[in-house]
Amino acid sequence: MEEKIWKDHYVLLNKDEENELEAFGYKTQGCRRALSIAGYILSCGVLLLLFYWKPEWDVWANCVPCSLEEADVVLLRTTDEFQKYTWKKVTWIDLSTLALPVGSYSECPLVADKDSVINRAIMKPQLKVRCIQVQKIRYIWDFSVKEFRKVGSLEDSNTCHSIHHKFGAGLTREEREIRQLVCGPNAIEVEIRPIWKLLFKEILNPFYVFQAFTLTLWLSQGYIEYSVAIIVLSVISVGLTVYDLRQQSTKLHDLVEEHNKVQVTVCTKNEGFKELESRYLVPGDVFLLDGKKLSLPCDAVLIDGSCIVNEGMLTGESIPVTKTLLPLTESPEPWKTHSMEDYRRHVLFCGTEIIQAKSTGRGPARAVVLQTGFNTAKGDLVRSILYPRPLNFQLYRDAFKFIVGLSAIGVLGLIYTVCVFTYHNKPVADVVAMALLLLTAAVPPAIPAALTTGTVYAQRRLKKKKIFCITPQRINICGQINLVCFDKEIEESTTAQDRAGAIDACIVRPGPNASSAPVEGIAILHQFPFSSGLQRMSVVSQKIGEEQYDLYMKGAPETVSSFCRQETVPSDFLEELKTYTSQGFRVIALAHKVLSLPEDVDVGDLEREEVESGLEFLGLLVMENRLKPETKPVLQELAAARIRSIMVTGDNLQTAVTVARNAHMIHEACKVIIVEASEPEGSAPASIAWQLAEGSKTSAAAPSVSTAKEVYANAQEKITLEGESCHYHFAMNGKSYQVLVKHFYSLLPKILLNATVFARMSPGQKSSLVEELQKLDYYVGMCGDGANDCGALKMAHAGISLSEQEASVASPFTSQIPNIQCVPELIREGRAALVASFAVVKYLTLYGLIQFVGTALLFWQLQIFGNYQYLIQDVVITLLVCLTMSLTEAYPKLAPYRPPGQLISPPLLLSVVLNVCFTIAVQTCGFLLVKKQPWYVALASWRHCSLRNHTLTPTGPGENSTSSSAQSTVLSYEGTTLWPLSSINCIIVAFVFSKGKPFRKPIYTNYVFSAILTLQLAICLFLFLADMDAVYSGMQFLCTPVIWKVYVLLMLLVTFCVSFFTEDVLLQNKHLWMLIKACVGYQSKSQYRKWQRMLQRDPNWPPVNTKDFAARSTAEVYVNPSYEHRD
Repeated sequence: MEEKIWKDHYVLLNKDEENELEAFGYKTQGCRRALSIAGYILSCGVLLLLFYWKPEWDVWANCVPCSLEEADVVLLRTTDEFQKYTWKKVTWIDLSTLALPVGSYSECPLVADKDSVINRAIMKPQLKVRCIQVQKIRYIWDFSVKEFRKVGSLEDSNTCHSIHHKFGAGLTREEREIRQLVCGPNAIEVEIRPIWKLLFKEILNPFYVFQAFTLTLWLSQGYIEYSVAIIVLSVISVGLTVYDLRQQSTKLHDLVEEHNKVQVTVCTKNEGFKELESRYLVPGDVFLLDGKKLSLPCDAVLIDGSCIVNEGMLTGESIPVTKTLLPLTESPEPWKTHSMEDYRRHVLFCGTEIIQAKSTGRGPARAVVLQTGFNTAKGDLVRSILYPRPLNFQLYRDAFKFIVGLSAIGVLGLIYTVCVFTYHNKPVADVVAMALLLLTAAVPPAIPAALTTGTVYAQRRLKKKKIFCITPQRINICGQINLVCFDKEIEESTTAQDRAGAIDACIVRPGPNASSAPVEGIAILHQFPFSSGLQRMSVVSQKIGEEQYDLYMKGAPETVSSFCRQETVPSDFLEELKTYTSQGFRVIALAHKVLSLPEDVDVGDLEREEVESGLEFLGLLVMENRLKPETKPVLQELAAARIRSIMVTGDNLQTAVTVARNAHMIHEACKVIIVEASEPEGSAPASIAWQLAEGSKTSAAAPSVSTAKEVYANAQEKITLEGESCHYHFAMNGKSYQVLVKHFYSLLPKILLNATVFARMSPGQKSSLVEELQKLDYYVGMCGDGANDCGALKMAHAGISLSEQEASVASPFTSQIPNIQCVPELIREGRAALVASFAVVKYLTLYGLIQFVGTALLFWQLQIFGNYQYLIQDVVITLLVCLTMSLTEAYPKLAPYRPPGQLISPPLLLSVVLNVCFTIAVQTCGFLLVKKQPWYVALASWRHCSLRNHTLTPTGPGENSTSSSAQSTVLSYEGTTLWPLSSINCIIVAFVFSKGKPFRKPIYTNYVFSAILTLQLAICLFLFLADMDAVYSGMQFLCTPVIWKVYVLLMLLVTFCVSFFTEDVLLQNKHLWMLIKACVGYQSKSQYRKWQRMLQRDPNWPPVNTKDFAARSTAEVYVNPSYEHRD
């Protein structure tokens, strides 16, 4: 029984999708609700704030678990590593308000499509539907399967036949009203968020709440000026953040709003055609495409006619694409499965633009609405901007660990303070206040905010270089990239205009310079468009003035030849093809067939499979593949930086290998091993052949022992480009890759280590390849045009779409530079942002601990720094350092290794620990040495400094001091000594941590930061050295002899020298760390490193000119099939 309750209590939403969620049912309980309200009041809102931060606690406190069918609250949890919670209230949609036909209250379905989830979601006889709204998507309760189902889309189970027959004539008025009410408006509505909402969300951030708590403490201790300064800065910070968020909200709202008001002509059953606003469209509606330019307001499937569409928003590639009607077949398979991965050629996506619509003899082009609102392709883009996927990057996890560590130190300080102040019999209020002050001093609340400064500045610099980013968190990850996959962007390609001209023309005529032509022109009557899955395209044409119909096909030579009559294919076809492809030419095969069609035939109804057979082979069209001028320098730069380059293309394998050689992806001295894998045939198991490519050096057998040792020595570098240290590269096509994944999965990691060329790869195979490379612990970048790479671009750590758009569904990064120069730019900025983030975190940690040590020493004798002393440290020094430290630009040359990817790493931890030790040593020395000076007195009050600066009038312990109690806790020789030691130490660590080369430009190129550090140092020295009564009284300093000031400066000079030497000569010395790693026998834990070490010990690797067989034939398919349809 308990198991059944749990089963009903829990369900998985969006299974196997990117936004997969776990849903748990809860019911609000009156007594629990009352207790919670009492808790809110008694805790003065603290409990409410806690529930705001932890929504799951709110649900657990107010509700009891129940089945989802009875639930009035649904608790949602992401299935990723973050396990983030949100909760949603279950609402009801009342259909009884509609004027429904008689019989609606009975068991008859309200929606004509019996398979529709709407029918299964309506509660009879009440005519109500339960629903929840999650991230702009509506889910309704399906009573038959006891689950929440997404609504706003046509069911994927529909066949080609059912789409034509169920929806071809349109929907009735009543059904449209029901669908409208249940699915919601067809609008991508982005609210311009009110300023008060943004303001509350910002100030309820834990960072600002912690700051408010700290300020309350400071104010209670009389630190008015300091607190006011922090309040002013916080108000400015919140104001700027709210302004920025408001601007983003407005920009996104304006971007999508115009598409919500498109006028469309809808066909309704029994009522004919009528014009209405696109927001009233529902899934299943039929609308007309009358030839005018139209920005599509929904996702729709074409059921009549053909269209030419600009899919720039969707793919990032502004090249017209031809869409054809969904075939009217009796196949029982769902329509997407029937069309396989090529179903997209029938779909018109929301946000794309119809350039031209071509009608058939039956009337204008028509389309059935598939998805509306945020379920559409454009809605998906907007949702990815509104709700970016959290990134589990090591930096953010380590920063949290840092905060936890600092909090532990703060707790120790709290215990220390309680002991000291209690020992001196101080009032409880003072003990609590001082203990909390030391606790807050150790934990700079700005660490999470500071992590984003480097990213923000890097994003601005990228924008200037025409590289746009919709997920800024990924910029830091770009600093760790060590492998980049390239599609065809390394070669010159035809322009969008050239292609558009070829597609747009319905009649092709001889050019003006043609001397003579056998025909006046050729009419293109129908087109079977090209797709990466089919690797071919065909057109049905007719010569002007003649009655004969012809079919022409072009495509991959291997594919086209398979559709031709064998007697028409030359016997030396393969040899001839190899001759051209081995020289790097791009080769397309051409074929023709005369069609025997009856006079009244509609060519639009022709089945592709029927007409594309028995063709006559015409010949090969050979085109030169010229590398873009930027390609070689970029690939050489990446190779010098030990970043692997891989070619993943749809071209012929031999062509791809030649292009890779010409681009120096494969060096001349290296051999290329072609991997050819075959599926099992009959009783023969799957096989894999290792064939040495022609032109490869046959002498390059498996690396010798001495070579292996050299490779191992080179592998001491953090990142090694495998292609440089090995003498061989693997190359394969998509079919072989698929067989490897299915039947030779254990070999896949070995092959991927040195695989450089992947040809004839389908979009799904590209996604799978990226995922397999990530399993080897590579940080993968993917550069593509967006058209056939959407899945791979999203899957990669950094997907870069070359596009004219500022944002596309295709990838997190979009470059308007139409070549691969953007790749090293992005890696440079990523590295600079990552190093800047580390530097700021290290600085804030040191700043907090420097202040903590100084305050703890003063607490020993029940004293504290003064108001303005804290003000200078926190505002004049630390705030300005945090704002400007990350302004240093990226170093123009990529270093041959990556920056550390973890805060919790020996160099970074040692840097913090050693600098803290130096701080403790120097401040303790100053604290103890000042007590031994002949002029020192324990309780001193400020007196005028004489001109000679040696006559001091101390107040003895027995004298009546006229100073206030506040002065007595501040005025001391220890405080006067510790303040310059701690303040100038903050400036020293800011300088030391702002390292330039190899990832950032030198510090002096950051003019603002350099000027600020110089000014801060000048202010601190002036305040400490100036024998001016006004300065000393304001800063609450005591006069000290000149010789003591010299001692303090000498201590600071020693601190600087030791800190700089430790950081620059020891901790940042890569060769020293390599030596230490070699001595202790450290080996990288990355999977690809482990495989490299294993292969270096294998004398039989790589196999050459051999053939292996699978141990047993298996039907197990490893590759995730969702990739095949995700693109």
